[in-house]
Amino acid sequence: MSFWRKLLGMSSETLRPQRLDYLNEAMALERQGDFVAALTSYRLGLRDNPNDPRILQNMAIALTKTGQPDEAIRHYRKALELDAGLAGAHYGIAYLLKNRGDGAQAVGHLREFLQRPPRGPEGERWVRHAEATLRELSETAPQESS
Repeated sequence: MSFWRKLLGMSSETLRPQRLDYLNEAMALERQGDFVAALTSYRLGLRDNPNDPRILQNMAIALTKTGQPDEAIRHYRKALELDAGLAGAHYGIAYLLKNRGDGAQAVGHLREFLQRPPRGPEGERWVRHAEATLRELSETAPQESS
């Protein structure tokens, strides 16, 4: 330890830069409605943790809210490659695919979502919405001829 560190009572641990929690920072920015700044924080988080499915999923949500559905789909797919059981990613990508006119893929993701639905009152609302959308897509799907 150097003379100055001893004199000031600093160890090498106190001089190490601290990593910011970009995920929580981004989520706080989203709660404030600043989705563009949230995307910046998510990108910084991905730089530190490129394989964190939570960051990818939340980034996809922010991308959806900023009108970037193709990028959102790409991030949802990457999140699902890392964690195939990520219910929120299945839910989010299903609606983006439905809006894009890809009902067949949307149905698959809605079914995956319903295999492991979230718990609680908010989760029940999402489950009802997913079930209604699944019925709607099943009713409007072209019937196969036998």
